[in-house]
Amino acid sequence: MNNYVPTPLLVCEVIQEAQKKKKKEAKIKVLKDNESWALKDILRGSYDMTVKWNVPDSKPPYTPNIGQSTPSNLLKLNRQFRFFVQGGEGDAMQKFKRERLFIELLESIDPEDAELVCGMIAKKEIKGVKREVVEEAFPGLLLDAQ
Repeated sequence: MNNYVPTPLLVCEVIQEAQKKKKKEAKIKVLKDNESWALKDILRGSYDMTVKWNVPDSKPPYTPNIGQSTPSNLLKLNRQFRFFVQGGEGDAMQKFKRERLFIELLESIDPEDAELVCGMIAKKEIKGVKREVVEEAFPGLLLDAQ
């Protein structure tokens, strides 16, 4: 019996796969087939206007990690977003400490995932993955749509 369990794709890899698809239905399938909390956090953080961030929306000064040697990944570290969202656990944290933690997160994940996180904070649309695709893939995820 084969107990092989495939390694889940990084969030940036899922987004890239969705971007390659031409049809909306194919994009939705890619997102659904690779559903993770990290992916949904990036999508909601990017498109849901009820999500407000407690870190500057400009790209912070950080040193991108070398893709092959990342010590961690967004699939594990997305739980840290709670420190950066307004109304979250980071509200009581000193601004400097919160921003330092944010930079440490960016420096410890794949550089393409870090770009997605920076885009999320700036509320930039993810090229090739429109809001309507997200709404159909994950109904109820975007709270400002209800």
